[in-house]
Amino acid sequence: MAKKSSKEPKRIIKKLRNRYRLVVMNDTTFDERFSAFLTPLNVISGITLAFLVMATFVLVLIVFTPLREYIPGYGDTETRLNALAAAVKADSLEKAQEQYANYFENVHRVLTGDIGNDSLDVEGEVESRNYGNLDFSTSPEDSVLRQSIESQERYALMDNAQSKSNLVGLPGVLFFQPMKGTVTDGFDASIKHYGVDITSREGEPVMSVYDGVVVLSSFTSDGGYVIQIQHPNNLISIYKHNSVLLKEVGEQVKAGETIAIIGNTGKYTDGPHLHFELWHNGSPIDPQEYIAFTSES
Repeated sequence: MAKKSSKEPKRIIKKLRNRYRLVVMNDTTFDERFSAFLTPLNVISGITLAFLVMATFVLVLIVFTPLREYIPGYGDTETRLNALAAAVKADSLEKAQEQYANYFENVHRVLTGDIGNDSLDVEGEVESRNYGNLDFSTSPEDSVLRQSIESQERYALMDNAQSKSNLVGLPGVLFFQPMKGTVTDGFDASIKHYGVDITSREGEPVMSVYDGVVVLSSFTSDGGYVIQIQHPNNLISIYKHNSVLLKEVGEQVKAGETIAIIGNTGKYTDGPHLHFELWHNGSPIDPQEYIAFTSES
């Protein structure tokens, strides 16, 4: 029995290698038109190879041609980009809505007098804060540090930006250039263009012109990704049409610090550029009168 089972695979291989002749004949005259010698193994190999070639061809068509867009489950590139942009806008709108809700809630509390007590709840118990025992005396180390700082500011070129600007006016404030590039459109209040447009290469960083605090970092339909900074001396700088915002509301920034990346977002834009505005005491001013814009090298 074992002998018979061991010979079975050999018989199968022998049958697969048996040669057969395929003949194509004229049914009327019996003339031989074509003949070929085949084996079952060759037929199986040929069918397998043809199947693999056809499967590879179909796979290439799906992966590297637009035909994949007609297959259920595959979306075109434009649809995916629009979905990504919509997700980013929705996230920005959600953050803005949360900020506005917190703001209106705080205003409502102030107007109704529901400001609350200055207390700390620890493990269910309300513990009132007592500031009567605070020690405001200065240590020797603090006195040495104050004397060192005051001596440095005494001989500085700008010892106090606030007093300096009050003495000589706004030109006494030293601004940093927001971005190296070419000014393509200047300030014109008559057409409500309250800033300058600066073009530069893609990926160029946008920098803060002066020390301040970020008061707006959000997406708007007109200006795209907008960041707004409150500076001393009642100054406000605005940066529009960015592609990426690197700072959030409440963050402090220094002059020359990168706050965004140049972009082409928003309704009123026709190419990558920065729309920069400068406001003083609630009125727009021409940035080119106070900032020396230089082209990129």
